[in-house]
Amino acid sequence: MTELNRRAVVAGLAAATLAPAAATAGAEGRNPRAFGFEAVEARARELASAPFDLREPTLPAQLSKLDYDAWRDIRFRPDKALLNTPGSPFRLQLFHLGFLFKRPVTVNLVRHGVSTPIAYQPSLYDFGRTKIDKPLPVDLGFAGLRIHTDLNKPNALDELIVFLGASYYRFLGRDQLYGLSARGLAVDVEGSDGPEEFPFFREFWVEAAEADSDPLVVYALLDSPSVAGAYRFIVRPGEETSVSVLATLHPRRELATVALAPLTSMYFIGENDRQASDDYRPELHDSDGLLMAAGTGEWLWRPLDNPKLRRISSFADTNPKGFGLMQRDRSFENYQDLEANYHRRPGYFVEPEGSWGEGSVMLMELPTDNETADNIVAGWRPKEPMRPGTPLRIAYRMRAIGRDDLHRNARVANTYVVGAAASGAARAGDAAPALTRRFLVDFTGGDLAYHVPDPSGVEVVATTSRGRVVATSLTPNPHIKGLRAAIDVSLGSDGDASELRAFLRTGGRALTETWTYAWAAA
Repeated sequence: MTELNRRAVVAGLAAATLAPAAATAGAEGRNPRAFGFEAVEARARELASAPFDLREPTLPAQLSKLDYDAWRDIRFRPDKALLNTPGSPFRLQLFHLGFLFKRPVTVNLVRHGVSTPIAYQPSLYDFGRTKIDKPLPVDLGFAGLRIHTDLNKPNALDELIVFLGASYYRFLGRDQLYGLSARGLAVDVEGSDGPEEFPFFREFWVEAAEADSDPLVVYALLDSPSVAGAYRFIVRPGEETSVSVLATLHPRRELATVALAPLTSMYFIGENDRQASDDYRPELHDSDGLLMAAGTGEWLWRPLDNPKLRRISSFADTNPKGFGLMQRDRSFENYQDLEANYHRRPGYFVEPEGSWGEGSVMLMELPTDNETADNIVAGWRPKEPMRPGTPLRIAYRMRAIGRDDLHRNARVANTYVVGAAASGAARAGDAAPALTRRFLVDFTGGDLAYHVPDPSGVEVVATTSRGRVVATSLTPNPHIKGLRAAIDVSLGSDGDASELRAFLRTGGRALTETWTYAWAAA
């Protein structure tokens, strides 16, 4: 995967399933001649039937040579914001081309079912200290778009959602700050068929709200050498802003390694990965774990890691109920960052609509030596490849999560990895003490407070895919009103990577979500 610099890239149909798409006509109860999702689907179908256009328009030199600071200094004038009609809760602004954003996109306004393209005009922008000496083309286009609304306070406009760069977009709930990103589609993230391909949105349609209570509706046309697609985003701002996504994808070739509903984030330093860093801040990450609601009803938590080598993990499932990259640690003291405010970054949780069938949640973790690289990717990979001539429709809802209380059982609060000598598991004379480690897992919430005074009836259920679990123990942790499990694991002599799993139960009933961890001695 190509690492992207974070500083530079800033109600679906109930019957929709992860299955071949059926023809649609008038599904939204509109005038069949009015613009809607069906029109974008038709465009995507036509686009996929033709070879991918490799040509990229050449930007004027004065734009292509802009550095980040010069591009950032070109700001849309707030008084020129579109959607600025009586009763509309939204305001639309457009990003200028330049710096890394050299592929123009077309942006259209849709009013009463009629689509009208927005013309580029220099007067829409305050160029600040950036000097543009020659007139720019009238058909220049835009780099992307963002939309404001009264998200945090009445009558105060705050940024709600941004579409900028490839198929990336980000959105916020109340009192949140940007961190991770969502993407329309990820192709060959693993790199098995060559470099990762980055599908991009080449055109947008923004629907004007008819009333203050109406959600924001954005349509988008996706394109890449391997696939074309139609997207609809229904955005409902609030404490946990939600985005309902409906997409129809048309492959140009067989695709075996796509990631649907992909998420991209950053993890550099955390409590379970305290690599050497000349930094006063204890933790640096936009997300600290992958949360998954399996089709069986089990909830899984995988703490993220900054590995020494690229790591790809797969969590096989059938008809998953949800997955997401979460920022579970909400304590400022654990970050000590007055500028980035990592404790206010949202998690994004994807909730499928309809049946997604067999597949796996894919998690890729890349090594990084700084906090500017997006080195984490998660998404759903169908078991069956996508094939040309068989369009795929997918629907899901994403929520910007501030409080991670999505299930009733206790959850993992902390993960620490230490030596296991105190347990006697790594005794003097052992040939490879590095192959034995102790994992300390703090569980909190659910019904655990009841067991803190006497945890004798609670059992640690721990397994490992390689090696063996040497010992387990359980200690009350009154500071979190929960329990701390200690799990000593030995990999044996080969040191191969292992998948660890653990949860707490009493009387045959699970008290917690399942903690899972990837560990290799190397």
